[in-house]
Amino acid sequence: MLGDDAELTAAVHAAQDGDEIAFRTVYRAVHPRLLGYVRTLVGDPDAEDVASEAWLQIARDLDRFSGDGDRFRGWAARIARNRALDHIRMRGRRPSVGGDETVLTGRAADSDTAGDAMESLSTDRAFSLIAQLPQDQAEAVVLRVVVGLDAKSAAETLGKRPGAVRTAAHRGLKRLAELLAGDPESAGGLDALPPQRRPRGRPVTSAGVTDTRARTQKDM
Repeated sequence: MLGDDAELTAAVHAAQDGDEIAFRTVYRAVHPRLLGYVRTLVGDPDAEDVASEAWLQIARDLDRFSGDGDRFRGWAARIARNRALDHIRMRGRRPSVGGDETVLTGRAADSDTAGDAMESLSTDRAFSLIAQLPQDQAEAVVLRVVVGLDAKSAAETLGKRPGAVRTAAHRGLKRLAELLAGDPESAGGLDALPPQRRPRGRPVTSAGVTDTRARTQKDM
C-alpha cells in the first residue's frame, strides 16, 4: 500500500500516461477500502462484482480524472457508489453488511472521539454493527473511517453538504459506541491492523498513530 498522498498521486498520473504497473499500484492501494465501502452498500456476495464494475469504469475514464491522490479516492468512491446504487435498484433492497479481514486494512485515522469504540471491534463485528446503522450514517462512517475521505470529499461522493456528513458520521460513531457497550462478542481486532496514511497536521501519539482525542468534533 502506498505510504502517502504524494506516492498515490504520482502513481495515478503515471497510470494516466499508460503505465500499467502504476495502475496496478493504484489498484492495490485503493481497492481494499473501496471494496469495504461497496460491501457496506450491497453486502456479500455481490460486493466483489460491483467493485469490479467500478474498476472497469475507473480504468475507462481515468484520462478524464484531474487531481491528486486524495481526490482520486473520492472520485473512485463516487463511481463505486453509483455502480452500487444501480445494483441496489435492480435488486430492490439494501442488504445486511458482511466483512472480511481485508476490508479495513489500511483503516483511516478516526474522525471523532466517539470512533474510539471502533478500536475494540474485530473486522467482522465492526461491519455487523455498521449494518445496524441508518444508511446515511453507515455510508458516512465508512467513507470517513475506512476509505479515508475528508468531510468535503465524502460530501461530494454522497451529494450532501459537508456539515451533514460530519453530523451523520458523528451520530453513527456515537451509535456504534452504544452498540459496542452492549456487544459481548466484540474483542480487539482493529488494533492489529496497520494504520492508513498519517493525516497531515494532526497530533501523533508515541505509537505513531493519530491521537483522535486531540481532534474536536468541528474538525471531523
